Amino acid sequence: MTDIKVFESAGGADAFHRLTRRFYDQVAEDPLLAPVFAGMTDGHVEGVALWLGEVFGGPKRYSEERGGYPHMVARHVDRALTEEQRARWAELMIATARDVLPANDTVQARFRSYIVWGSRIAVQNSQPGYEPPAASDIPDWGWGKGGPPDD
Repeated sequence: MTDIKVFESAGGADAFHRLTRRFYDQVAEDPLLAPVFAGMTDGHVEGVALWLGEVFGGPKRYSEERGGYPHMVARHVDRALTEEQRARWAELMIATARDVLPANDTVQARFRSYIVWGSRIAVQNSQPGYEPPAASDIPDWGWGKGGPPDD
């Protein structure tokens, strides 16, 4: 087995930038999500692309340029995200990934599993009064030991 990262199998930084741009273009038109992301900047879109890239084994740019996990958590604190918003966000992100990322079942499955898990953490971190851990590492949502499973 190889040591190819999910990041590389998904198409690298360009793929994650295309994914987040297309996703947030759709979010702006979504009645449930548009109010949550009103005033969103290109910096937000870039940050999410960097975050996803790092989660899937790409360069550690989010950590180096944005402050890593503590910065991401801070973006969600006290936003009181709902389960309905989380589910719609995840549904739209997964659908966008089907259109943008390679039609590779293992890449799509890894992406989907992270989005569901990560969006639940974001909702948890967003509740009023919730105190997230002081520090943590960005999740590593790679293939696991030995590389990707055989398709």
